[in-house]
Amino acid sequence: MNMESGPMPAGDARCPAISTQDIIARDKVAAPGWVRSESYAFLGSEDVSTARYIDPDFARREMESLWTRSWQFACREEHIPEVGDYQVYEIGRHSFIITRVAADEIRAYYNACLHRGTKLRASGSAGCASEFKCSFHGWSWNVDGSSKSITCPWDFPHVDPANNSLPQVRVQTLGGFVWINMDPDAPSLEAYLGAEALAHIQAWKLEDRYIHLHVQKSFPANWKLTIEAFMEAYHVIETHPQVAPSNADANSQYDVYGDHVNRFISCLGVASPHLEGRFSEQDILDQFTVGDASVLSEDRPQVGDGTARQAMADLFRTMFGAATGSDLSATSDSEMLDCFSYTLFPNTYLFPGVSLPMVYRFRPDPKDHRRCIYEVFFLRPVPDGGARPEPAEPILLTDEQSFCEAPGMDAGFGRILDQDTDNLFLQQEGIEASAKRGLTLGNYQEIRIRHFEQAVDRYVAMPPLRPGR
Repeated sequence: MNMESGPMPAGDARCPAISTQDIIARDKVAAPGWVRSESYAFLGSEDVSTARYIDPDFARREMESLWTRSWQFACREEHIPEVGDYQVYEIGRHSFIITRVAADEIRAYYNACLHRGTKLRASGSAGCASEFKCSFHGWSWNVDGSSKSITCPWDFPHVDPANNSLPQVRVQTLGGFVWINMDPDAPSLEAYLGAEALAHIQAWKLEDRYIHLHVQKSFPANWKLTIEAFMEAYHVIETHPQVAPSNADANSQYDVYGDHVNRFISCLGVASPHLEGRFSEQDILDQFTVGDASVLSEDRPQVGDGTARQAMADLFRTMFGAATGSDLSATSDSEMLDCFSYTLFPNTYLFPGVSLPMVYRFRPDPKDHRRCIYEVFFLRPVPDGGARPEPAEPILLTDEQSFCEAPGMDAGFGRILDQDTDNLFLQQEGIEASAKRGLTLGNYQEIRIRHFEQAVDRYVAMPPLRPGR
């Protein structure tokens, strides 16, 4: 419901413009049910404490109680397609070897030798192994985690090889992603996400996509500030003025699902309500910005008697389909165009749309709670009837580098990411300099931030969990 006039109960007010659902209802190719749903809940109006972004003790409690109990995206299944393939995933001080031990089984081991603790595989490493062997004294383990050899076993009669297997954490797969959880008593991934959000994820069939581009960069900002920069479209008119002519920002839709999932839908191909009446449909079409524009021609079509949104949806359906070898004829206009952003607590964003087919992952820097590691994965459909392409290798950028410098990054979208992350430098410093002890959030447009921080608070309030044995 859009606000028309007068005061309304807290959380009920909406931008006085056409709603997201009304925009989508006008599309030629109808959207599926997961698009046409709404699930907002008012969660209060209190300020969010700034201590969580600057206090090292808060960061310590997160590491002890939050990261040890939450489901996290560790890698994609295509990263480890064969038995023995592995990737190292790290969150703070915790390190894991994610490996395939059988065609239908993936395991995750604590990345530490059971002799004197040396990492079995270096941070950031990946490859294929027939064993996991310590470089210090040569103790080794089979791919299935069982003990293989102990150097000078005569000196270790007190070590039983049968009880010397590598400790594991829980592993589940969903949508082609490999998820891990250090808490043996945590709910299943399905229960953690909840039935409604799970149904959305399953409907996207992300297992039928592959990583086309992977870019990683670190920032001098707390991981929560970094993730929250992408949770609302409220900033678009000021931070991204170049996209406002074709982005319905202020009338974006915001939803929450249970304790661990939230989303927004931001319609593209229509002008921002801030700019209502200033642009023709052709202007909107000409200024349309897309995340994965490499498959598009430079020439934009003419709107004619139609709308910019419809013209761009038709263009995308043809060009993305041809470029990816996929039949997109039944894909809705909304899926072709719109920005769907789902946060899966604590640190994964899923964007299931076709023009913005991305995954974001955010991790705290293990050495500095004021820094964050931010990754962008662009996904493309696996070609119909074709072999699955190998996942792209990560491109590592320094603090000073622009996202535009990453080979394969669309320049327009790289600029958007630069604009988003440039704000983080000022925000982290501003919070530390501020006399105000809290952040003030909008009841609707910033509901995802409040929902996210309430989940953080619930986990931080739990006692520390010391994983392993």
